Amino acid sequence: METLFLSCLALGILFAIVSVIFGDWLSQAMEGALDFLSLEGPAFLSPMTLFGGITAFGGAGLMLTRYTSLGEWIVVLLAVLIAIALGAAVFFLYVRPMENSENSIAFTLQSLAGTLGEVTIPIPATGYGEVMIQAGAGVTNQIAASFDQQPISGDAKVVVVEVKDSVLYVSEVNLSI
Repeated sequence: METLFLSCLALGILFAIVSVIFGDWLSQAMEGALDFLSLEGPAFLSPMTLFGGITAFGGAGLMLTRYTSLGEWIVVLLAVLIAIALGAAVFFLYVRPMENSENSIAFTLQSLAGTLGEVTIPIPATGYGEVMIQAGAGVTNQIAASFDQQPISGDAKVVVVEVKDSVLYVSEVNLSI
């Protein structure tokens, strides 16, 4: 039984080392060949969770065998329970939060409606100027026209009222309260 525990522990350690050192390279080389592991299955069966549980099973079983006088089946049962607990911890404390942490810096012009900005190039009553707006993870400068057909001076605070034909139609806002 000790051989099983040692093998599971070694497999988990090897997986961790290979993942850290060669993870990105292997992922590109295999071009999604192992994507079936995460498709249409429960999220807790991710490779990180499975190998974390296998490693915990091996390590717990090895330690319980060497440092306690418990029977073989009790050791296996306790090792399985410890593996399930640590696998769940890996899933809930690492895998699931990381799935939800992916952010995109992309934005669409339509998503800018309702956002505040600042005029960088004055906007004439019937022409075009430029506004700087917080979008995604940074700022963007976009072509703007006056929604109210009123001139808007540089450095004025504006709100995007609508977006038509890749032009932001803005109105001046007074933010002093």
